[in-house]
Amino acid sequence: MKSYDIVIIGGGPAGLAAAVSARKEGIDSILVLERDKELGGILNQCIHNGFGLHTFKEELTGPEYAGRFIDQVLELGIEYKLNTMVMDIRPDKVVTAMNREEGMFQLKAGAVILAMGCRERSRGALNIPGYRPAGIYSAGTAQRLVNMEGFMPGREVVILGSGDIGLIMARRMTLEGAKVKVVAELMPYSGGLKRNIVQCLDDYGIPLKLSHTVVEVRGKERLEGITLAQVDEKNRPIPGTEEEYPCDTLLLSVGLIPENELSGGMGVDMNPVTSGPRVNERMETSIQGVFACGNVLHVHDLVDFVSEEAAAAGRNAARYIREGQTETRGQVVTLNPVQGVRYTVPCTIDPEKMDDTQIVRFRVGNVYKKCTIGVYFDEELVISRKRPVVAPGEMEEIKLEKAKLLQYPDLKTITIKIEEA
Repeated sequence: MKSYDIVIIGGGPAGLAAAVSARKEGIDSILVLERDKELGGILNQCIHNGFGLHTFKEELTGPEYAGRFIDQVLELGIEYKLNTMVMDIRPDKVVTAMNREEGMFQLKAGAVILAMGCRERSRGALNIPGYRPAGIYSAGTAQRLVNMEGFMPGREVVILGSGDIGLIMARRMTLEGAKVKVVAELMPYSGGLKRNIVQCLDDYGIPLKLSHTVVEVRGKERLEGITLAQVDEKNRPIPGTEEEYPCDTLLLSVGLIPENELSGGMGVDMNPVTSGPRVNERMETSIQGVFACGNVLHVHDLVDFVSEEAAAAGRNAARYIREGQTETRGQVVTLNPVQGVRYTVPCTIDPEKMDDTQIVRFRVGNVYKKCTIGVYFDEELVISRKRPVVAPGEMEEIKLEKAKLLQYPDLKTITIKIEEA
């Protein structure tokens, strides 16, 4: 059985950034396993710009951003296998994978980095009544068809869900000559970035209907139209608010789910809110030497933050390989998200082991205006940040200073909450 110091599952933006970071920390024996036919992951189909402003200080398209990391992987001579599907990872870090050339094979890893990304929630999860006609796609599938396969899914389009991919596809389909009739969103707020609502809907005169959902799909062989209805505060359709929209295509942009079958199978502790692993300040899961980063951990809005998080995972995996596996955890501080804060990444912090500053990322559960983000060390308010508005579509972050944490040797919990200003 072949052995590697670090095996990385996934060759998308997270896996590539983790590989480059670990290599720069002096680890030579690294293998990236990718199930697609090329490196780059989902970025290959994201041909719009807006990537790289934080990482490279310039605006790039998805393939350009991925290309920068692929170039580094090639320059550094990092080994990778394409068209390779990982079937199983054991808690002792034996990875079972398969491809056409080698069949099924096993590898022994000193450390494993999980970077499998996320998948789209499908129509089956939505319980929309009606037949199953052609013309219903997830927004990401439509994006791949248009941008990579050169295939136009339809001409008259309705989009359900206002996640970023749905908003971007509203603009993309319009630019390709389709008529996007409406974007409907179940929640009373959009799930996407504010800039995407402005650039993709407002600039093209596409209406966004909040608190609306699809209640009927018409057509047997091919989609012929849908019925939209307004919903009440319990998300139940309100009788009498139905509107008919003739269309041949319905795109679903109704959320992303971290791709964690492998993580759950090996026994990693999962966070029920994010559907991703629980990690500490080193991006390490509940199994020693198994790290996680990117959208497999929690769904990001900017790929720059994915790369930043993955670089930390790569650095810490390299440190784990160098220092050996005997280390003990010191004082462990639990992060406690309450009052509008849905989760935090990481979930726990050991002040002795963290870097000089630790970024804690989180999302809120509703739109809050003129509010304050409060951070409490046990009962003491330590950070208070005023915000004009926070929304579920935009990830928030706070920075914790190591020097400050070490002044509280008996600290048990850090509570993060939204308070009225």
